[in-house]
Amino acid sequence: MPAAPLPSLVVSRLDFDRIEALLEAPLPAGVDTTGLQAELDRAEVREPADMPPDVITMNSTARFKDEADGTEHEMTLVYPREADGSAGRVSILAPVGSALLGLRIGDTIEWPLPSGRNVRLRALSIAYQPEAAGDLHR
Repeated sequence: MPAAPLPSLVVSRLDFDRIEALLEAPLPAGVDTTGLQAELDRAEVREPADMPPDVITMNSTARFKDEADGTEHEMTLVYPREADGSAGRVSILAPVGSALLGLRIGDTIEWPLPSGRNVRLRALSIAYQPEAAGDLHR
């Protein structure tokens, strides 16, 4: 099956700037940021106040579905320092975190996992988005 076309990405200026700074800092050995950088390179950057409410941003809590096995998961997309290992908090540096940043509800994206398998994720809903909640400078 051919790879699905990449959906457009919308990222807030605040998130973009913070992630760029994170990528410029020394990272732990073995952390591959190539995919995340590619996502940022193709993103449309908007001011936080102009973010559509159906876009997954940093610190958003979203529900998504693995289309391969039908499982649904809810997670909060966080910066590495906030990823405490719990199942509900996913670092932007994790492959699935990079894949979900900037997606809109209904978008699907394929992303390679470290295991070698690809995951196809569909964004189902957003329970909390900081920008929609008025937390524009979190």
